[in-house]
Amino acid sequence: MADSQVPWGVEALRGTISEPAWKTKPSWYLLVTDDKMIPLPGQRFMSQRAGATVDEVAGSHAIYVSRPDAVAAIIKKAAGAAKAATT
Repeated sequence: MADSQVPWGVEALRGTISEPAWKTKPSWYLLVTDDKMIPLPGQRFMSQRAGATVDEVAGSHAIYVSRPDAVAAIIKKAAGAAKAATT
C-alpha cells in the first residue's frame, strides 16, 4: 500500500481550478461503510454534491486493498456508461 501513496508537491496548493470536473462530468463514488478516515455522512455529502452514481460496500479506507472486486466493478460500470454515452 505504501507504494501507492506518493508525495504531492506544494505547487498543488497554488493551482487554480476554473471549473471542477465533478460539476460537469459524470462521476461514480464507491462509498465504503467501514472507512475510519472519512465518515459515512461526509462520503454521502461528497457523492451527492457531485451527483455521482454511488455503489456502497463494506470495506476500509484502503478499499482497493480490502475489496479490489468492488473497485473493479465500479470502474467497469463507469467505463460501460462512458462507452454507451459516446456511441
